[in-house]
Amino acid sequence: MRARCISWCGVRSTVALAVSRAGEEIVHAEPAAPMAMTTPTGAASQRPWPIHPPQQASLGLQQAAVLFAQEVPPAWSTSSASPVAATASALPDGDWPLGRALAQVAGVYILAENRQGLVVVDMHAAHERIVYERLKAALAGSAIESQPLLIPATFAATAEEVATAEQRADALQRLGLDVSPLSPSVLAVRARPAALAGGDVVELARSVLAELAQYDASNVIERAQHEILATMACHGAVRANRQLTLDEMNALLRDMERTERADQCNHGRPTRRQLTTKDLDALFWRGR
Repeated sequence: MRARCISWCGVRSTVALAVSRAGEEIVHAEPAAPMAMTTPTGAASQRPWPIHPPQQASLGLQQAAVLFAQEVPPAWSTSSASPVAATASALPDGDWPLGRALAQVAGVYILAENRQGLVVVDMHAAHERIVYERLKAALAGSAIESQPLLIPATFAATAEEVATAEQRADALQRLGLDVSPLSPSVLAVRARPAALAGGDVVELARSVLAELAQYDASNVIERAQHEILATMACHGAVRANRQLTLDEMNALLRDMERTERADQCNHGRPTRRQLTTKDLDALFWRGR
């Protein structure tokens, strides 16, 4: 009787071991299914199997940006390629002389593709012209629209700056600036031009005060319009080394197309250069 019991226990142990090994194989073959566990209190809980870490899928730069930043892919891009890989046939309908943006180089230049070839744009110089023309159009009406500051920006001023702020208050208002003394040596900027919301307001105020100090009060705006507005536009233009998105680059290209004399900045420097496909072929001796 005892021998029969030992034999039967051996059979049960062998079967249990086989079942256990089979379960292990199933676990490694099908890792996705969680196992219901029972806690000491009797409540069931879901606990994943102790399996090997899952393999991570490889994502491209654009896919990662869409996944983590919830960024909508540009209309000209494809699901499997970066925007740079798009072809000329992906250009938007209509007349787009400057084409579509491809990339930003050295924090200064925008590369764009149009139907003729490659366009290189100096983004600061181009935006400077755009802002200047907007300011000039606003000033030709009545005054440049101003935007009050939630917290006035104060700075230590020279006696000349304080005197200019007091004497040229009307001119400052027409230029969209509200600069008034807080003390004999401190000025406060309470409003700025709405079109220049991205610049340093203290640096802008100081530059305009320096320009205004050079002209008499009778016709300061008329005589100094170009110099003052050019100074303001320079402060309000996008700075070098600022990283732009493709949407921002394309918006700048569209603004250039709508702006008069956008091929030159306020100082006479070119804002863009066109390289045709023939020019590019010549650089690489294609066709020889």
